[in-house]
This record gives sequence, structure tokens and C-alpha cells, in this order.
Amino acid sequence: MTEPIAISDETIAHLKNASTATISTQLFQRGLRNVFLNGLSPLNPGAARFVGEAVTLRSIPAREDLDRLDVFRDPNHPQRKAIETVGPGQVLVLDCRGDLRAANGGGILVTRAMKRGAAGIVSDGALRDSPEIASLDFPVFAASKSAALSLSVHHAVDINVPIGCAGVPVYPGDILVGDEEGVVVIPRHLAAEIAKPAADQENMEIFILEKIQGGAALPGTYPPSEAVLAEYKAWRAARGE
Repeated sequence: MTEPIAISDETIAHLKNASTATISTQLFQRGLRNVFLNGLSPLNPGAARFVGEAVTLRSIPAREDLDRLDVFRDPNHPQRKAIETVGPGQVLVLDCRGDLRAANGGGILVTRAMKRGAAGIVSDGALRDSPEIASLDFPVFAASKSAALSLSVHHAVDINVPIGCAGVPVYPGDILVGDEEGVVVIPRHLAAEIAKPAADQENMEIFILEKIQGGAALPGTYPPSEAVLAEYKAWRAARGE
């Protein structure tokens, strides 16, 4: 088995300075169009920003004879084990098949992941205890909220296998970035390649927005002409960049 591609602190810093919109554009330029997890929102928008590598949990539909409350007494139950697996710099990504009828976790599990140093939790299903989660300084994204117990709908089966989340493929070790708009998935081997261009694009768009706010028309400004690019270079120099 090959070692995963290392992700440098510099790459992570650049990605933290880029929005999910900008990263989606960078990936689009490289031929990837299905990378944004549509329909997911932060349960605590004030703590939405994160960068982390994916730890995945796959679920299938529940079955009444198997999914009883006592299964949670087993420390190797995949849902519980996933929480005790995710660690610093990692984000737990839950494949709930987009089924919103029951939560696939709640405040206690989210708090445990936070205490383990995880970067965040992302689910294409629902979560419970949403008021408590909203008070945490910890990024949590979900498609909905539900008070119903996970066992009524979800049967957790696999940790760290390829999954689909909100219709997007997520492989263990992929890099996820979240902000107030949502979550984007970066194939791990592209993270370093797009990180600095994404941060640079973010700076460029701040400059362009200032020009538009000042009354500039779109032609020649967005996308920028050579003259506007020269202005941008001077703008950056004035900021000591």
C-alpha cells in the first residue's frame, strides 16, 4: 500500500484563505465539476471554516432485527468507532444516502469528536441536538435536523471506504474545506496544486470587488484586462504582499 500524499502546513494555510467558491473554480479549471456538497449548511455558522482530511463512515438502510438500542454498547459499533477514530486535522464525513428521516449523530458524539481534535463533521443526512451543536466552537455541516434516533433509519457499516456524500464522491484522505457557504471536496493529489492559486484568486477577487464597488464596469475588470492586472500588482505591492 502506498503512503498517502503529504499535505504541508503551507497548503493548509493557503486553503484556509480561500473560499469554497474559489476552490470550486480552481477544480473546475482542472476538469472537476462535481465537488461541492449541495444542500449542506453549517449548524453553527460562526464556526463554519475548516480544512481537514476525510475519515468516512458509510451507512445503509436500517433493519429492525439488527438495529436495536443495545448495539451501541459495543465499542466497535462503526458509528461509535468512527468517532473514536477521527483525530486532529481530520473531518468525519457521514454517508447517510441523503435520508433526512433520522439523525446520524448528536451533541454527545459531536462533542467527543471536537475533544479528539477533529477539524469538523459533515453529513448529508440530519443531526440531532442541534441547539447544543450550534453553541459549540466546532464546524458541523448537515442537510437537516432530526430528533429521531439514527437506528430507526441508518445502519453504519464501514469506516474509511469511498462514499458518496450529497452526491459527491469522497475518498478517505481527500481534503475538505468548509465555510459559511458549504463544503467542497478536493482530491488529495490536487490539494497542493490548487492551494496557492486559490489563495491568489481570493486576493484578486478582493481587489476586483473593490473596483466594482467603486463603480467600475464588468468589461475589462472581471475578468481583468492587462491594465487592471497591472493595477492589481501595484495594489498588492502597496499592501506589502
